[in-house]
Amino acid sequence: RNMYSWNIMIVVYAQNGKLEHARSIFDQMPQRDVVSWNAMIAGYAQHGLAAESLNLCCQMQQECVEPDILTFVSILKACASLAALELGKHAHDCIIRSGSESYVFVCSALIDMYA
Repeated sequence: RNMYSWNIMIVVYAQNGKLEHARSIFDQMPQRDVVSWNAMIAGYAQHGLAAESLNLCCQMQQECVEPDILTFVSILKACASLAALELGKHAHDCIIRSGSESYVFVCSALIDMYA
């Protein structure tokens, strides 16, 4: 299996709410890229497991994988659903430092998080 195949399986399972299957594949991957991490983080955030989404984001950072705009959108969604304003502010700071604050999806997620 190549990275693309692994990621497709994770995305499909995560989008369909089969998070245990997605996580099992994720955990078996010999290597993970930002797409792999985003698929799991977004899957957890979209299916009401915001805390797990944020925990996985911390693990992503520990493994030195740089977040992208999709990561930020999922993190902000998770912070909003947990009413975790301080974490959201920290994410906002990271967004500014990365230069991602001008993307429409990020701006929208920031508005939702601060609302």
